Amino acid sequence: MAKYRKNLPLMSDGYFLTDGGLETTLIFHEGVDLPQFAAFPLLQDDEGRKKLVEYFQKYLSIAREYEVGFILGSPTWRANSKWGELLGYSVDSLDKINREAIKLLTQIREDYENDKTRIVISGCIGPKGDGYVIEAKMSIEQAQKYHIPQIRTFSKTEADLVSAYTMTYVEEAIGIVRAAQSEKMPVVIGFTVETDGKLPCGQTIKDAINAVDEATNNYTTYYMINCAHPTHFQGALNNDEPWKQRIRAVRPNASTKSHAELNEAEEFDDGNPSELGRQFKELRAQLNNLNVLGGCCGTDHRHVEAICKAIHG
Repeated sequence: MAKYRKNLPLMSDGYFLTDGGLETTLIFHEGVDLPQFAAFPLLQDDEGRKKLVEYFQKYLSIAREYEVGFILGSPTWRANSKWGELLGYSVDSLDKINREAIKLLTQIREDYENDKTRIVISGCIGPKGDGYVIEAKMSIEQAQKYHIPQIRTFSKTEADLVSAYTMTYVEEAIGIVRAAQSEKMPVVIGFTVETDGKLPCGQTIKDAINAVDEATNNYTTYYMINCAHPTHFQGALNNDEPWKQRIRAVRPNASTKSHAELNEAEEFDDGNPSELGRQFKELRAQLNNLNVLGGCCGTDHRHVEAICKAIHG
């Protein structure tokens, strides 16, 4: 039975950390080959699982040191049917690998959780597309049908919630929320934005959040902005409208470059951890409910600790 599914501690006071950019850390710092930018195949053998445990241990040590909570997210951003098929995984093998991911996180939680550091387990969901460029939009109904197998799998594990990252358009986000609602799973929707602060589809963060809430009767547990640098979206937060209260999590990129620039860059850009911490402090002043702090592409444990130190002290 899921430990926190019916009473998520992060919805009350207190800060919760997340990890940083799992895939970029493994590729650029650890030299791990991740075909299709997918980390879930590491769950297939002891060596891969060991790498994942060692990766999370760095972040969990920070959470325990600063006495804050932690959201332990599964390495399953690519573990859906399109990407699974490209990597040679069947429907049954994807179901198994998603279950194995949560099982590993449950074991890690047993080793690290204490009264000051409560650990919430999140089943990670990624888009059908690449997360940055909209190749072909799904309808709401198509998105719900596409994502429900992974969400259904997570609902039968000890996952406390599901989190959808790098959503580029609202129809896919609405489909995921409806799928989660049908499986009675708490759900987080993370939107990514371009350097103009708008989703790749051209919609504002405000309009995207309001559209999903309107279509799903406010079922989303909270919203997140991820895979974009704070300088890309801070300007969109300069108001006191109610939609901002729905944002509890920010997981930024380390680099100020656009998605297109990062894809074309010949050198890895891990930005400036201390500067990112200061920028996060400015975000906290703009987002009253921001209490989930972490990173995305290019960030590692250094960035997350700098963010935690800047906000939490």
